[in-house]
Amino acid sequence: MSEVEVEAGAKVITLDDYGTAIYFIEQGEAEVLTEGAEATQTLGPGDALGEIALLLTGERTATVVARTSMRLLSLSGQDFERLRPRVPELERSLRRLGLERAGR
Repeated sequence: MSEVEVEAGAKVITLDDYGTAIYFIEQGEAEVLTEGAEATQTLGPGDALGEIALLLTGERTATVVARTSMRLLSLSGQDFERLRPRVPELERSLRRLGLERAGR
């Protein structure tokens, strides 16, 4: 896992990009934008993003833009694969979150 600093206004993930990591917000806020560029949700400390692409579709299903400066923890797909057998509840929780969000 690595730490990532993001400036306010920067894209964290972009719609239709290939997803290679899950991010966990340590500090700051971000807005989730749909295809029509409408903000549908605000994410903050403790929230995860990028789980749909990594676990379900392979592609990002929204664009996420930093609303404020942010500090994220990035878990690469490779690291996630190594963790899966040892922490199966992590995958279950993220998969459940991804299915809830994808159903919106």
